[in-house]
Amino acid sequence: MFRILAVAALAFVAPPAVAADLSVTDAYARSGNPNTAAAFMSVANAGDTPDRLVEARSDVARKTELHTHVISDGIARMRPVDAIEVPAGGEARLERGGDHVMFIGLHEPLAPGETFPLELVFESGRSLTVELTVEGPGDGMGHGGGMGHGGAAPE
Repeated sequence: MFRILAVAALAFVAPPAVAADLSVTDAYARSGNPNTAAAFMSVANAGDTPDRLVEARSDVARKTELHTHVISDGIARMRPVDAIEVPAGGEARLERGGDHVMFIGLHEPLAPGETFPLELVFESGRSLTVELTVEGPGDGMGHGGGMGHGGAAPE
């Protein structure tokens, strides 16, 4: 019985995406409301040269952006960024409360268990395609509630 459960659990774990010295693990998406969602993951760089994540592409939303949290006047807000640094021999963690990929203007709400591809483009010219699984509230890496992006709506 344990073996069956272990095999079933592995079926829900996405394999890491790898391009040369770059790899992505622990990738998943969370919906903030019917119009927005975010993706979180670890991007590792086993190489000797730093790289930068400069773009994310997906067809699930009107816009896909790299975002981070900034504190302005004591209020945490999310803002687009031009790039996310991936240090040589290190990793960039895209997580709640920090850097992440934002989907704005979802074409349709994302349902828990649904999967979709996300292409990550790096300054070096390399790219990775990651298969994201949408997790429901309380699933994933111990993150809670909504995205804090408010009522972002399609134009």
